[in-house]
Formats: sequence, structure tokens, C-alpha cells
Amino acid sequence: MDYEKLLKDRKARGIGILKSSKLTFLGNFEWSVPSQSSQSSYTVKYDKHRNIVTCNCPDFASRRIKCKHICAVEYMLTKEIERKRNLNIAQPKRITYSQDWVAYDQAQTNQKALFMELLNDLCMTIPQTNNGIGRPKLPLSEMVFASTLKVYTTFTLRRFITDINRAKEKGFISKIPHYSTVALYMESEDLTPIIKRMIKISALPLRLIETDFTVDASGFSTSRFDRWFNFKFGKKTKKRVWIKAHLMSGTKSNIVTSVEVTPSFEADTKFLKPLLSETVENFQVKELSADMGYSSSDNLQFITEQNATPYIPFKLNVKARVYTPQIWRKMFSFFLFKQEEFLQHYHKRSKAETVFHMIKSKFGDSVRSKTPTAQINEVLLKVLCHNICVVIQEMFELGIKPNFCVEKG
Repeated sequence: MDYEKLLKDRKARGIGILKSSKLTFLGNFEWSVPSQSSQSSYTVKYDKHRNIVTCNCPDFASRRIKCKHICAVEYMLTKEIERKRNLNIAQPKRITYSQDWVAYDQAQTNQKALFMELLNDLCMTIPQTNNGIGRPKLPLSEMVFASTLKVYTTFTLRRFITDINRAKEKGFISKIPHYSTVALYMESEDLTPIIKRMIKISALPLRLIETDFTVDASGFSTSRFDRWFNFKFGKKTKKRVWIKAHLMSGTKSNIVTSVEVTPSFEADTKFLKPLLSETVENFQVKELSADMGYSSSDNLQFITEQNATPYIPFKLNVKARVYTPQIWRKMFSFFLFKQEEFLQHYHKRSKAETVFHMIKSKFGDSVRSKTPTAQINEVLLKVLCHNICVVIQEMFELGIKPNFCVEKG
């Protein structure tokens, strides 16, 4: 019999097996296929990545070509992959979350007063520097306080001075700075690591609550434009410059545990490792969900090394190589054959979008600062303001009592 005709006949019989029987996945790329001539079943191992396609039936053992049992598994996998692609896995069932409105109302109505108190506690963790010889400088902690309060109010430098006056009346600062002095401090590169450290400290009150995390990136527009001559269309073109914030956040309270601010063209995937490394310093990470932009063997391996489970979907054109890590094979199998359970974990990735919505809706989706350093610091201060607001919410909802000074040193 001609080989092509024989294979066509076996494919037809394999489809017949699928219509009359159910195939059982045994794990490790193996399936149990019922026999059509008896009550027994055969085991098919179908691992295309390692080029292993076998069956323990007598037909395959004697001829060493595809039997009807292998054809049944192959046809099932082909149809399953096509179905998953057509579904577009980014459309899980919509999940809603309940809201403790009593706690929410209390947190919102008391937020501004509590914000200044918690911000003052955070600023007390800033190491004070010696002024040395010359005109005494304003304390660094007070300038960070003023810069953060300015971003929180969303006012211009001149208009937020009213809030600075109130902060002085309450004893949070010793002297009212000139608004231009605040602008100069926000342009300092020395301020960037201080703000990032404060963001990490502000998340510590929730370190016993958060175990599942997500990572994502989003842009903030600036007032600057790039201009160039487009030779293709023969005209001048301009485009607004924007910067990108990469952050990792908890899925329960939306607290941000680590953040990086970069130019707009930086790829997302390379920031997963540094963000996760900072997070595991203070948090026990059990799960990490992210979109396809973070899908890579290196990222999956690194997440596993931190004793966490990655829930990152695989791209449609993904291809395994000879030395594909075991974690890649494991998660790909989980993603392919247990997609409903996978999506229940992956859906938590949407909380990253919630975090950015909270930040942008409260503190703006653009920055007023003109210089690159000041723009980075302004975005970081938006994240710090967000964290303080999250802590205030959890004070009323979970009854936590944050004391940032305890975390000093």
C-alpha cells in the first residue's frame, strides 16, 4: 500500500477514535488512547519539541510509522491549538471585586491629613547630611516632603505654597521654601535613589499581606517634542516625548514594591529581573503574572529561582529550541492543556492596569517638569503618593498601623 494512502487512512481512523472515545492526558507529554478492538488502551508520547513521537501499540512497534493512535493525538492537538488562538486568551470572564464602602469613605475623607503624617514619617527615614561651611541649606527631608506634597496636590509650584503653609502650621517643616527652590531640588539626580528607597519603605506595612504580584509598564507624556524632517513624505514631523514607568505591584492592595523609569523606547521584558529582585528583598513572592511582552525562557527561569510560579502566556509563534529549560516545557504544557486554570491566575495581571489607572487618575498622566531628571523624579513621586494612599486605605480596611520609622536602618 502507498505510504501517503496508508497515512491518510490512519488519520481518518484517528479522527474516528476522537469521535467515539476520550483521550486522557497523563502528563509529561503522554496521552492514553483507547483501543478500538479491546477494552485496553495505549500510551502515546507526543513531544514534538524533542522529536519524540511513540506509541506502545503493536502496529507502531512493528512498522515504526505513525499509527492511528498517534494520528488521533496529533489531530486533537492541532485543533486545540487553533481553538486557543481563535479565542485570543486575553478575554477571560470578567471578574468583579467587592468594595468596603465604609472603609473607603473614611480613608478618602481623612486622606489629606493622614497623607502629611505618613509622609512626615517616611521623610524621617532620610539620612540627614552635614551642611558644612557656607549658607545653611534647607533640610533634605523637608525638601523631599515639599516635593512629594507638590505632586500630591497636582498644583503648580506657586499654587501649592498654600499647602506648604498648612504643613508648617502643623509642624511638619520648619521653614517655608521658595517655590523655585522646590523645582531645583526636583532636578537633582541625588533625589532619585532617595525617592526609590522611600517607595520600597512605604510598601513594607503590607509585606505580610501581598504574595501574588504583577509587572507592567505605562507611559507618561511630557511637554517636550522631538522634531525631524521626514524624507519619505517631504515634510517636518514632530512627536511628543514621553517616558515609561516599569513597576511591580501586589494584586491585593495594589501597592507598588519596585519601580524603574526609562525613556519610551526601552523594552519591557528586561526589567522583570531587577524589579523582582528588589521585591523579593522584602516580600515572599508566590505568583507573578505578566503579559506576553515578558515571555522568555530567561524570565521564566529567574522567576522559578525566586521560588515563585510564573503565569505568562506564550506567543502564537513560539518555538522550542533544543535546550529549552524544563520550566518552559512545564508552563507551556500547563498553558496549553489547563488554560482555564491558567487564566484564573493570569487574570491577576489586570491589577497592574488598575495601579496605573489609580496613579494617573489621581496625580495626572503627564509631567510638568521640563528637564529629564526632574521628569523621572516627578513620576517616582507620583508612585510614592500612590503607595501612601494605598496604605491609608488599608489602615481603615485591614486595620494596619504603619510605622515607617521602625524600618529605618
